[in-house]
Amino acid sequence: MTTAQQAPTRRSRFERLAAWSYQHRRRAVSAWVAVLVGVTAAASVIGSDYHNDFSLPGTESQQAADTLTARAPAQAGDTIQIVMQDGDGLRATAVRERVEAMLAQVGRLPHAAAVASPYEDDATALSRDRTIGYATVAFDGRATDVPKQDVVRIIEVAQAAAGDGLRVELGGDAVREAQEESGGGAEGAGMLAALVILVLLFGSLLAAALPLVTAIFAVGSTIGLIVLASHVADFADFTPPLMMLVGLGVGIDYALLIFSRYRGELLHGAPRERAVRTALDTAWRSVFFAGCTVMFALLGLYALGLASLQGVALGVALTVAMTMLASLTLLPALLGVFGRRIERSVRRRAERARHADGERWRRWAALVQRRPWPALVVAVAALLALSAPALDMRLGFADAGNDAESSTSRQAYDLLARGFGPGFSAPLVVVAEGGGAVATELQRRLGRTPGIAGVTPPQGEGDVATVIAFSAFKPQDEATNELLTGLRDDVLPPLAQRTGGTFLVGGPTAAAADFTDTVAERLPLFLAVVIGLSALLLMVVFHSVLIALKAAVLNLLTIGASLGVVTLAFESTGPIESFIPVMIFAIVFGLSMDYEVFLVARMHEEWERSHDAQAAVREGLASTGRVITAAGAIMIVVFGAFVLSPERMLQQFGLGLAVAILLDAFVVRCLILPAVMGLLGDRAWWMPGWLGRRLPRLTIEPTPTAVG
Repeated sequence: MTTAQQAPTRRSRFERLAAWSYQHRRRAVSAWVAVLVGVTAAASVIGSDYHNDFSLPGTESQQAADTLTARAPAQAGDTIQIVMQDGDGLRATAVRERVEAMLAQVGRLPHAAAVASPYEDDATALSRDRTIGYATVAFDGRATDVPKQDVVRIIEVAQAAAGDGLRVELGGDAVREAQEESGGGAEGAGMLAALVILVLLFGSLLAAALPLVTAIFAVGSTIGLIVLASHVADFADFTPPLMMLVGLGVGIDYALLIFSRYRGELLHGAPRERAVRTALDTAWRSVFFAGCTVMFALLGLYALGLASLQGVALGVALTVAMTMLASLTLLPALLGVFGRRIERSVRRRAERARHADGERWRRWAALVQRRPWPALVVAVAALLALSAPALDMRLGFADAGNDAESSTSRQAYDLLARGFGPGFSAPLVVVAEGGGAVATELQRRLGRTPGIAGVTPPQGEGDVATVIAFSAFKPQDEATNELLTGLRDDVLPPLAQRTGGTFLVGGPTAAAADFTDTVAERLPLFLAVVIGLSALLLMVVFHSVLIALKAAVLNLLTIGASLGVVTLAFESTGPIESFIPVMIFAIVFGLSMDYEVFLVARMHEEWERSHDAQAAVREGLASTGRVITAAGAIMIVVFGAFVLSPERMLQQFGLGLAVAILLDAFVVRCLILPAVMGLLGDRAWWMPGWLGRRLPRLTIEPTPTAVG
């Protein structure tokens, strides 16, 4: 009796669960089908209740909104504009009758609390030539609380009056959200491209389909759960497309890493069940660590204290957790169902190509080790050059001026700019407390302020009134932000001291600026949480200080370069969405740990065996280079496909993630990391004794199990 038979090593939890899923494959697949069908059906019946919570506690724009809600609720509701144009003039009798009839019909629709006709104040609501005018529709609450179908109904009723020379367009945040298009064919294009790469990698359509099916089950189930959860928690309406983007990428990625190890075990002669158990006991450890890092990084967004991002972070983190669960349970079950056919296709390709791939990666690693400094300097210089534009990144929010030219919100934006000036869509809502005399004095002072093109009379009764000031500049111009800062710092404080009143600048333009400032102020805390936690986890796993520091520095370089590319691509058309950099940072920092752990763990395993640092680098890259570059290519096409989305936010997000993965998988892992590890040699695995004694020891290299 052998020693292994006398004292078998206990199987890991991962291996035991993989064995159960493999042995009870039909039950496991049926359970996943039931979950996907059940939550999808429930979500279809119940529907979603997404809520865009852009509240910013502690900011002046939020204080202005809260003041109106508490003390002047009639003025607190959001508004949209119905913009009209007629070449014969809007005062023509026939035109006026049609417009007033339409406005009366709009006023009877749900959530339309009041409709201000342009004829009530034609001095401000009609252009000088009287060919362009606007009516203001006030809702009975915040735009985010008005059902989308009710906004669509207002659009349909208003535009039904168009014709015979009369043009009717609608603008406002609620209209923009109601008219938003879905991701189009981005998801399908990404999955098709991923399937092509997987087929080229494995030479089998069936084998290639398994990682894709695993990702679809995980992402589909999670989106259904979020739809149901949106009735009890706040999730922004842009959460599902971000969940789909990240979930498809990491789901295919994780399943690919596990399947590649399974394929390798088959080629080494292991039976199918043993190959499944070994693959889950090895590759899934890296997946588990990388997935947890992604989730920790996402949940680090809570440090920003922004409600609009917290729901997104939770939704995407849950998606990553579900992809991990699917790779641990559904993938082994599918390998059990289709294992015989997959094994035949794997063995048909196999050993010679795999050996040739390994030799190519060894030669590449040896080449980098012979010339580490040129490789390191050139690669780092390229990343720094790509990062440079990010230093001038202008954060903000896209407005109707960035919408498609065919959309009604863009048409309304252009008409208002033509009739009333470029800053009409950038109103600054100043809330005045102190009575009518204070509000009147505020109107006079704003009218004399450089950069303000127009001011409305005070609105409201009692102690609280609002005065709307229109910038002379476009909403996204830096001059508009400077005007806002000047009002808050230089114009209104002396006026408040002189009149005894209180003034707060709010409205959508001020709220967007406050959001950007809040992100910038809290960014250092967010970075410290994400980088610190990730570095600590790497030190615990590899017991190396330099590995953790190297990973943090290289990740920062990669993210900086990707943001630089996004800036170059989009800066000419408007600002970068304020939450894009922190979301990209959280996701990329976590995803890069996937490749870091997968590659460095193999190097560490070889170093523990031979204590030859240079050989460890070569063997680590030879064992993982093909899988890392294939996984990176799949993520690139999945993320890059979202550049085809009609939504500017998804375009920026998809491009940033695709560039980051491209640089991480092909430049950092295949060039910079081998060069750095070669230069460090044995020092790469150094850990101070006092720190090593205080850190727990986790391992992602499995303990060998007894055969049987």
